[in-house]
Amino acid sequence: LFGLGVLALTAYNLMTGRMPEPITMGTIALLALISNVAVAVMLYRWREGDANMQSVWLCSRNDAIGNIAVVIAAGLVAFTGSAWPDLLVAVMMATLGITAAKTIITKAFDEIKQPTPSTGQAH
Repeated sequence: LFGLGVLALTAYNLMTGRMPEPITMGTIALLALISNVAVAVMLYRWREGDANMQSVWLCSRNDAIGNIAVVIAAGLVAFTGSAWPDLLVAVMMATLGITAAKTIITKAFDEIKQPTPSTGQAH
């Protein structure tokens, strides 16, 4: 839903010609990058864990990637005076969100189908 929402907002911004504010974009993205990288580093060893742990890892990783992309986009928006860098990053972030969701949903369904150790039955 997050990815689809980002795509809808991106389409709206494209149609209305709304320009992002590059200084605000860059500043917030840098602050968020610091915290997201710290969390991603802490969660790295659980990246192959169960669906919950993998979900937390993927979200932190995707947020850090997104923060880097937003910093770059902010610089390009400021340099070019165009909203296109911001719009492209929005599509990239939506794609990351949608693919991560697919990965986690698939893993969760696989875990539900596996028998529990105590009963031998599926969850």
